[in-house]
Amino acid sequence: MQLNLSYGVEKKLTAEEIEHEFWPLDEIDPKKAKFPCCIVWTPLPVVSWLVPFIGHVGICREDGTVIDFSGSNLVNCDNFAYGSVARYLQLDRKRCCFPSNLSGHTCKHRYKHADFGSGITWDEAIRPTIHHFEPKSFNLFTCNCHSFIANCLNRLCYGGSMTWNMIDVSSLILSKGTWVDGLSVLRSFLPFMVVLCLGVFMVGWPFLIGLFSFSLLLIGWYLLGTYCFKNLLDC
Repeated sequence: MQLNLSYGVEKKLTAEEIEHEFWPLDEIDPKKAKFPCCIVWTPLPVVSWLVPFIGHVGICREDGTVIDFSGSNLVNCDNFAYGSVARYLQLDRKRCCFPSNLSGHTCKHRYKHADFGSGITWDEAIRPTIHHFEPKSFNLFTCNCHSFIANCLNRLCYGGSMTWNMIDVSSLILSKGTWVDGLSVLRSFLPFMVVLCLGVFMVGWPFLIGLFSFSLLLIGWYLLGTYCFKNLLDC
């Protein structure tokens, strides 16, 4: 009887270990545009020339394929909009919740996570977000690529959180992201420096005041929309 009990416990533990074991990911390969389980970032034309910390973001599948919400009714797959990846951040799958059933949740939001949508793998978890955003209208101020990534992270319950938003996504990639190479840094900041120098040369200090005011207005809009008027940025 004792032997059978031990065998049952051992069999159960083995099954749990298998369930939470992840397949090894391929190496990050910028030349082939493969960034397994990464959030990726690239500068936006015109907008990043004025405000260099604002850019376009996407999320990658386990095989490294980039997926991004880049326009109305348009979710790209393996065709990152606005140029090659300039900065990336690889996320740890162990910080995600991949439940096989309701009792398999490792996060604290079992019922909320199940109701919102989850998956037993990384790719399966982000697939509903793709379907959710395919019919959406793209809007830089209310429903954009950062909204898409936040939705993915909430379905992954990354870091045990289901409150990811545009500000969180932007802060995460800007504070912890890794530059692909020196050229990526150059093409991200050189246009801004050129516009800045030309503006000061042609207009003077009022240009700096206007640029600073524009940046503050953008930041203020996203902060207010995210934390005060949540329905504005709910897509």
